[in-house]
Amino acid sequence: MKRTLVVVLAVSLVAAAGAGAVHLGGFLSLPRAAPVGDVTLYGHIGTLMPRGGRFVLRFDPAWFTSGVTANTAAAEDGAVPRGQPVPNDNYVVEESHRRYTYVVPANARVTVLTNKGTAGITSTPISVAQLAQVVRGRPPRGLQLFETLDSGVWIRVHIDTVRTIDQQYRP
Repeated sequence: MKRTLVVVLAVSLVAAAGAGAVHLGGFLSLPRAAPVGDVTLYGHIGTLMPRGGRFVLRFDPAWFTSGVTANTAAAEDGAVPRGQPVPNDNYVVEESHRRYTYVVPANARVTVLTNKGTAGITSTPISVAQLAQVVRGRPPRGLQLFETLDSGVWIRVHIDTVRTIDQQYRP
């Protein structure tokens, strides 16, 4: 019986993943895995400048860690005492502040965090051009970010081209 349940759950998860997201009990939604050949990176946007019909991103990668990895790294860095947990179960490791260059098509998918009042914190789609305005400190009229981009972003990259940029929530 247990094996049958595991197989049914696995098939359901795979089928749901093919549909775009995995929903577990209505309370957890997991993003689709990155396509083969793509890499997902966490870090900070240095600059995002228009060039021709696209944009050039200068990106400072970092390690967004959780759990035992976060607790150990934070203790080794002196951010928490050994054996103590990190706040909010995450810790960002900044190995260097070297910026890497990526190309961003004008139609790449971008989401930022906004506060929609009673709807709460929402992932809001914006254009790459609007994100470039935010990076320059001049957000488009009416766009109120929930928190600054200092919270970091996740980018999905194929070779040298950014496909998606999503702001990370940092409590």
